Amino acid sequence: MTVSGFKPDPMDSLAGRGDAAPARNGAPESENRLSENRASAPADPTAPAVTPPYPTPSGALARLIDSQLVMRILLVEDDQAAAAYISKALSESGHVVDHAATGRDGLYLATSGDYDAVVLDRMLPGLDGLSVLQAMRAADVETPVLILSALDKVDDRVKGLKAGGDDYLTKPFAFSELLARLEALGRRRKASTAETLLKVADLEMDLLKRSVKRAGREIDLQPREFKLLECLMRHADQVVTRTMLLENVWDYHFDPQTNVIDVHVSRLRQKIDKGFDRPLLHTVRGAGYSLRAAS
Repeated sequence: MTVSGFKPDPMDSLAGRGDAAPARNGAPESENRLSENRASAPADPTAPAVTPPYPTPSGALARLIDSQLVMRILLVEDDQAAAAYISKALSESGHVVDHAATGRDGLYLATSGDYDAVVLDRMLPGLDGLSVLQAMRAADVETPVLILSALDKVDDRVKGLKAGGDDYLTKPFAFSELLARLEALGRRRKASTAETLLKVADLEMDLLKRSVKRAGREIDLQPREFKLLECLMRHADQVVTRTMLLENVWDYHFDPQTNVIDVHVSRLRQKIDKGFDRPLLHTVRGAGYSLRAAS
């Protein structure tokens, strides 16, 4: 399908052609005729440029699909032709795409769904893209956002990034660049999540929110208990000695010969294991403690 605001991809044999493209990848001739009509229509200064159709990524790009991480992407775009193309191309590149055609619908999905990235057009009906972005950030939604816009001046790009955008791509653009930028955002988010979220079995610790859950149930921990559990989770399936706990949790470089560790471990065990069939915190006699799923 033809796409608003796209430029030829270097790998695309249609690059530089202004005539309608022959049917490719099984595209019906009607789509090509529609593209011809759009391409020859007088330019609308308020609308993004329409270029001839470009096939869904194939060849060299298609061979990369297997190596890409699968992402759930929210596309907020009011141009139906562009939205249809981008959605199809991203889906055929191995990703899952949800589409919203208005700013309000996009904001609702962005704040209620779990997405790896958002592609956000700036000029949207009802609620413009920057307002959507600012509302997302005000609601503590940290999903990476790639702003897609025909507004290509430096001031426009700066405003988009300062509003909370993670990347800014101007129209016209090549799909391969859009895909590469999205997957770069996804890789960075995955790495960031890995650094701030610890998990052992059904026990989860969010280091940024300072929260702990087991099987979805919130567990209230005191600061010292949180630090103790963090140390154990960072060394999951390993034996953590008393010396390690004293140094990492209490900042002692000697054994004060007290039962402070035993008391805190006992309290922690009550909080994370009580009421669950499978205990996670185990005592290793003569060695220390271990947090693991297997008994």
